[in-house]
Amino acid sequence: MNDDTSLAKLVDLLSAGIATPHQVCLSMGDCRFRIVTNSENLAREMTTYFGPFLKSAADADITITALQAEVPELGLSFQVKQPDPGKTKIKEEWADVAGGRVIRKRLTGMHFLFGKGRNLAVGDCEANPNQVVNFINNRFIERNLNDGCLLAHAAGVAVCEAGMAMAGFSGMGKSTLALHLVSKGVTFVSNDRLMISPGTPAPVMFGVAKHPRINPGTALHNPDLTGIISPEDTVRFQSLSPEELWSLEHKYDALIDQLFGSDRFILQCPMRYLVLLNWHRDGSPTRIGEIDINERHDLLDAFMKDTGLFFTAENGYAPTAEDYAKALRGCRVFEISGGVDFDQAAAGCLRLLEST
Repeated sequence: MNDDTSLAKLVDLLSAGIATPHQVCLSMGDCRFRIVTNSENLAREMTTYFGPFLKSAADADITITALQAEVPELGLSFQVKQPDPGKTKIKEEWADVAGGRVIRKRLTGMHFLFGKGRNLAVGDCEANPNQVVNFINNRFIERNLNDGCLLAHAAGVAVCEAGMAMAGFSGMGKSTLALHLVSKGVTFVSNDRLMISPGTPAPVMFGVAKHPRINPGTALHNPDLTGIISPEDTVRFQSLSPEELWSLEHKYDALIDQLFGSDRFILQCPMRYLVLLNWHRDGSPTRIGEIDINERHDLLDAFMKDTGLFFTAENGYAPTAEDYAKALRGCRVFEISGGVDFDQAAAGCLRLLEST
């Protein structure tokens, strides 16, 4: 087989003779998903993970097949996806074929095929359910971007019809701040990605059905999250210095519906506020001030997000900083600077949300 082959032929080859008796149906806003699989274990995992978005079986806008199966050598000439800035490990490679794209994960050997309505995840899905979750969510992101949204690197929360996005350069703690706010009663919208659609009087933000994956430092400083770490690990992490705990990467899934309730995760609301984290661990007072984003494109960079390999544009998607600034019209923008203080920042954000 060579790169002249089509995505349709590859999907048919990899799916041949494999029955998919298990299905999970989801509703993400106005987009309906059907995930079909040959693995009862994977179906159970997806049912638990996507609990807030389950729906009864019906017609689907997007169908995804996930197969627990060996992947034969496909004979494709894969290209390496270079690591993102600040990273060193090569994680993915891809090959574009007629009608779509094939992505291979180097570490797990999982393959993802998509294009022209065909979506297939194949490999050891049971050992890598998070990669299947990401593939499903990436289909949702692609649909929204091809409908005119812009992709943002941000967390999101909401109170009634007032949504707030939170962004910051890597390690600033947007997810931690979002979870502090959820502990104060606000609704969760997204952990790490938002899609922004211009609107009047405010833009609309669309979240992603991805639960936060948090480090021990986030869990140990929020009483609502401490239960996700075992007692043994809690003792071990509590022995670390504040600097060691801040930089420790050891991810835990924080399932919003199980921690806070099934009605605390939504995927769409008007975006009234954008908060940009630009603070430092220097012990200085935390400051919250409104800014004109048209004069602070240095901070806008933290909000803009590249699409990555799991997106193929139907509409020439290539937004500029000016496009993002225009999309934010009707949304008040604040910078949080000074020293890191999540309690003070959460209190300030909550005052804004409740004043709307």
